[in-house]
Amino acid sequence: MSSAPAPLRGVIVATALPFKENPSAPAGLEVDFDRFAEHCDWLMANGCHGVGPNGSLGEYSSLTDAERRQVVRVAVDAVGDRGVVVAGVHGPGWHQARHWAELAAEDGAHGVLALPPTLYRASRAQVVEHYTKIDEVGLPIMVYNNPVDTKVDLVPDLVAEIAALPNVAAVKEFSGDVRRLFAIAELCDIDVVVGADDVLFELMADGAVGWFAGFPNALPADCVALYEHLRAGRLTEARELYKHLVALFRWDSRTEFVQAVKLGMDEVGRYGGPCRPPRGPLTAEQVGLVRADVRRAVAGVEALRAVEVG
Repeated sequence: MSSAPAPLRGVIVATALPFKENPSAPAGLEVDFDRFAEHCDWLMANGCHGVGPNGSLGEYSSLTDAERRQVVRVAVDAVGDRGVVVAGVHGPGWHQARHWAELAAEDGAHGVLALPPTLYRASRAQVVEHYTKIDEVGLPIMVYNNPVDTKVDLVPDLVAEIAALPNVAAVKEFSGDVRRLFAIAELCDIDVVVGADDVLFELMADGAVGWFAGFPNALPADCVALYEHLRAGRLTEARELYKHLVALFRWDSRTEFVQAVKLGMDEVGRYGGPCRPPRGPLTAEQVGLVRADVRRAVAGVEALRAVEVG
């Protein structure tokens, strides 16, 4: 009988991936591994509990196999013993997802994040088989429910069935339905992790224990402070901070979330940069909206901080 899998809790940042121009690289953009290492280090230095390379925010589907593996290796080296690396192992079939999980284990990742089969509306039995095969690798698994993109909804009773696998530690809940947390908790003992930034307050107030997060790529210290308020039950303080951030967080649930997070990084003096296809640049209207939301968030947080100091 396997022991319980290690917890995959805290603020784990779905890391954005920087590119630099190179005409010979795919779409003229080369992965900037040095910048990525520095970004992972910066996130950890600002209090984050781990990083999640090769998620959708990391544009895993636009990477070559060699790039995808190197991203995990760089993250593991950059994080060291300061936190966890939860590598995305998404794939159309279990044989691909299991392959990426095996490489993640070889390269030192602490756990994996796994969607159900991508590009195919799998049946319940096929979803369970998918996770069963990944489970055999032995790393702790965070199951990822994203019915918007995969068209496969990991409803609570299906989560409970998957949770019976020995290495399943958590579910990243991205359905947007905050009622799911209690329904899952009634059926099984699994950590529920917030999967969409704009339902963070609601899910953590109800007992979520982690946040697989997007906008800490731009505002890590403020996002960690928000998470810590919620974990400690300081709901008044959390609400005051959240109300300044939630408009920006809503971009995490929109189609252009990768571009929005990267632009948010640019706006606060970090390097976000361009995306590889199929993600093109934001429209001029979207750029204006993201910039306005970032500036309001930063101004609101700074004003709140000034009041607290005063």
